[in-house]
Amino acid sequence: MTIVIDPSKQGLEKVLRDYQIEALQIIWNSDNKGMTSREVYQAVNRSLGNKTISRASIINFLNDMCDESVLKFEEETCKGGTRRKYFTGLDEVGFEKHVAKVVFKSLMKDFPTQTKEAVEEALNDN
Repeated sequence: MTIVIDPSKQGLEKVLRDYQIEALQIIWNSDNKGMTSREVYQAVNRSLGNKTISRASIINFLNDMCDESVLKFEEETCKGGTRRKYFTGLDEVGFEKHVAKVVFKSLMKDFPTQTKEAVEEALNDN
C-alpha cells in the first residue's frame, strides 16, 4: 500500500479515506470474531449515511491491509466457493506505529541527513 500523507488532516485521516477508517474500526471493534467483506461493506455503508462505497473498494482495501499485515484473514468455504474472514492483525496503536515507521524509513532512505536533522528539530520544538 502506498501511503499518502495529508498534513492538514487529523489522526488517521492523514493517511486513510473515511470509508477505510470505518472499515478498520469496524474490524478492530469486532472482538476478533472475524468479518466477511460483505459484513464490513454493509456496516461501512450504514455508518457513512448519505455516502456509499462499492463492495469492490472495500474488498481491495481489506486485501491491501492484509498485504501490510494490518489485518489477517482465514479462508472458509461457503455456498458458491470460498470467502475470506478478516481479523485484526495490528490494533489502532499498532497501525499508527506502522504508518510512522513506513514513512520514516522512506524518508531515511532518500534524505537520511535531512530527516535526522528535522526529527531533532521537531523534538526540540516540543
